[in-house]
Order: sequence, then structure tokens, then C-alpha cells
Amino acid sequence: MGTPDFAVASLESILDANYNVVGVITAPDKPAGRGRKLQESPVKKFAISKGLKVLQPTNLKDGAFIDELKALDPNVQVVVAFRMLPKVVWDLPQFGTFNLHASLLPQYRGAAPINWAIINNEKKTGVSTFFLDEKIDTGAMILQKEINIAAEESVGELHDKLMELGAGVVVETLELIEKGNLTPTPQPFDQLLKDAPKLNKENTKINWDDSLDQIYNLIRGLNPYPAAWSILFNHGKEEKVKIYHCKKEIASHSLENGSILVEDKKLKVATEGGYLIIEELQLPGKRKMDVKSLLNGYDFSKGAKFL
Repeated sequence: MGTPDFAVASLESILDANYNVVGVITAPDKPAGRGRKLQESPVKKFAISKGLKVLQPTNLKDGAFIDELKALDPNVQVVVAFRMLPKVVWDLPQFGTFNLHASLLPQYRGAAPINWAIINNEKKTGVSTFFLDEKIDTGAMILQKEINIAAEESVGELHDKLMELGAGVVVETLELIEKGNLTPTPQPFDQLLKDAPKLNKENTKINWDDSLDQIYNLIRGLNPYPAAWSILFNHGKEEKVKIYHCKKEIASHSLENGSILVEDKKLKVATEGGYLIIEELQLPGKRKMDVKSLLNGYDFSKGAKFL
């Protein structure tokens, strides 16, 4: 059960390990792009290419879907980047339903664990498998593996590393279940926990009064998706700008936070503790572009700033 590319790697590993996949559950096709054409999920595309049976329920409690699921007679269900399941679904198989989560549980339960690990400047993260229960990401843990986060790593780079690490852990978890060598560990509830809430317009906006490090970590923790954003005030106009690649320059200055400097083909923004050097951004209605290309045809007025 899964939808995005992150889940494809696990499905592929399960097949490569010669497990019998009796069915794949994924999200319904959704309209996307300017033409609003129906788009199949990455998991569906991959499953069809392998000749697997695909189910796309809109309602996971629907009787017809439950009947189809029972007819498949699964003895274990694997969940990777899917929706919350009702008990009637996760309780169905003989050997239970387990989930792959991209964090070192119990830390970073929630929808966006990879992003928040970088935003919070963690030095390590990892993947965990656990059996599903009534709550979100709280079930008994099966396996856990950790990985270091590099100081300049973006969420896109970390996502791909965790995707591959997780695919291996899913197969290892299946092997443990198959051999009966399983001792699930209840998650501790006495720790101070950091969560990983869904990303939205508010928590992806840059606050230029934050420290240089905080802003830098927010941007790399949202690059390439969904991208940190800010309002650019330039030539008396305000417009929303997405910011991707950037670097830090530690320096002392007396400029107001958010003030823009263009020096030596560099776009620098004043922050607490130095300058953020923006290397890639996206203006409204335009494609993502590197700053050198932008500065060839775009003019910043005196007093231009990020708000």
C-alpha cells in the first residue's frame, strides 16, 4: 500500500526478493497539470508495468473494497507512504500490517519527517518499521536503521537515501516475519518528542528575523519540494518568490533583516549573523532559475527587500 516514488523502491525490493505480491493498493488517479489530465500514481505505474493487480479505493471502509481485499487473502500488508488505515483493513492479515516510516521513531511522527529532520538541523535520522495500531505512527517497532545527515544536504538528497535504506529494511522486516523471529518493541512514551506536521503555507514561509542558520536549514529542508517562500518587495511591487539552493556567509553588518545586496553577481540577503546567498529561485509564473541567469535580465531596485 503506497502512492509516491518513495514507495516504489520498497515494492521493487519486495519483488526482487521473490515475495508473492497479490495486490497493490494506491491512491485514485488525480487530475494534474494545466490540461487537468488524470495522472496515475508512481506506484500504480510501476505495479502495472510488473503485471500486478491494482486497487484504488476512494473510501477505505467501503464494503466492496473490503471484499476485494479479503478475496486477495493477504497474509501480511506493507504500508509505505499511504493513508491512515481503518482497523478493518490493518487487522485483516494473519501476520498483521506494518508501516515504513522515514524517521527514528518515536521522534518525528507525522506527515513530513524527512523535511522536519533537516529544518531542525538534526545530525542523523533513519527509517523504522512498526506494526499498525489505532493511532498514527505509534505501533510496536520491528526494525530501525539510522543514517547521518550532511551539513549541506537538501531534503531531496536525503529523501533518496532514505528511500533506498527503507526498501532494504522492508525486505528485512518481511524476512523476520517469515521466519517467526520477531520481537516487536513498544515505542517509549516518556521521551520529549519532536513531531513532523504536514507542511503548509504558514510553516514554509521564511521569517527573516530568524537566525542565519534557521533560515538556511528551512530552505534546504524544503528543497526541492514544496520549497521555502518569501514576499519580495522590489520596484514598489510585492510578489511571492520560492527559494531553493542557497549558501551561508557569516558576517557582521548593520543592515535590516531581509535587505538585499547584489555584489559580484551574487544575490545576498541580510540576516541575523550574516548573509544568505541565494543561488536558485523561482519568480511567479517563471521557471526555477539560477541567480546568475536571473541577474542578466532582472533588476533589483535600491531598497529592495524580502519581507
